[in-house]
Amino acid sequence: MSQYALLIDYKYCTGCHVCEVSCRKEHDIPLEEWGIKLTELGPVKMQDKWLWDYLPVPSDLCDLCEARVAEGKKPACVHHCLASCMELVPVEEVGKVMAERGPKVTAFMPR
Repeated sequence: MSQYALLIDYKYCTGCHVCEVSCRKEHDIPLEEWGIKLTELGPVKMQDKWLWDYLPVPSDLCDLCEARVAEGKKPACVHHCLASCMELVPVEEVGKVMAERGPKVTAFMPR
């Protein structure tokens, strides 16, 4: 279906919820549903420090803003992300970009 993947570098996600709000507004999603949902991982104690990550997780409702992308725009979540930790990447470049970014990067492709 999609020729793009959404890369999320959660090393830089600040947990601001702007991705959730922009997605909800863009697609008129009801309050009880989510196009993308911010999850918190932590706090977890690892050796002598605490880790606390935020991870935006797209749902089955996500189509990577297909209409916006067809117009040459970025998906709403990518466009509005304050930390610039989300990026729309062509599928054939996903492995390369993930390898360059490091271990706290995840990729999402809609069905």
